[in-house]
Amino acid sequence: MDDAFVDLLHRNLEHATAFDGRFDDVQDAQRPPVVTVCCSDSRVLQDHIWGNDRPGQLFTCGNIGNRVVEHTHAGEVVSGDVLYPIAHTGTETVVVVGHTGCGAVTAAHADLTDGVDEPPGIERCLDLLTPHLSPGIDALPDDLTRAAAIDRLVEYNVDRQVDALVGSDDVPSAVDVIGVVYDFQDVYSGRRGEVHVINVDGEHDPATLRASHPAIEDRIERLWTY
Repeated sequence: MDDAFVDLLHRNLEHATAFDGRFDDVQDAQRPPVVTVCCSDSRVLQDHIWGNDRPGQLFTCGNIGNRVVEHTHAGEVVSGDVLYPIAHTGTETVVVVGHTGCGAVTAAHADLTDGVDEPPGIERCLDLLTPHLSPGIDALPDDLTRAAAIDRLVEYNVDRQVDALVGSDDVPSAVDVIGVVYDFQDVYSGRRGEVHVINVDGEHDPATLRASHPAIEDRIERLWTY
């Protein structure tokens, strides 16, 4: 057996010791106030980026590209992973978490510009991203490096996922939908690991957001407006 998994088991004992008394209030049900949709990238620590150590506080969803949609016989709909806490646990805030240097956005960019050859499972995921990112690629400034272009498309992707939630009849209008980017590559002005708010309920103009949300104005920052 791989030593990495054995190490995980040892760490789980530490977790179980530390968390032993923290599950008492969530034995019978969960009512998380927030659902997060993160990229399933090993560098994005879905609970830890918020300093969370409370079971029942966050309903976490993860997939490549922090997507909120899926294809069904009815067409493209909001994923049940995201809808479940909204529909059944009283969750009223959704946070879409993109991140700098996103591999899924990088692959989507490559697929749209040069074409890629991926296994069917990965192609299916890219098919959920590329139609939404194509207009963003066309709108990018011509003088960007590839890395800079990808980070701007990360914002564009978060915006599109927020739009899908705000525009869905399955998501009540009372639910707050927030788009953020997690930066561990010194792309934004803050420290490594900071979350930067780029979209609230479909509004993505930084000046408008700062005026509307003064309590978090120092956390509102975008690389790109379009």
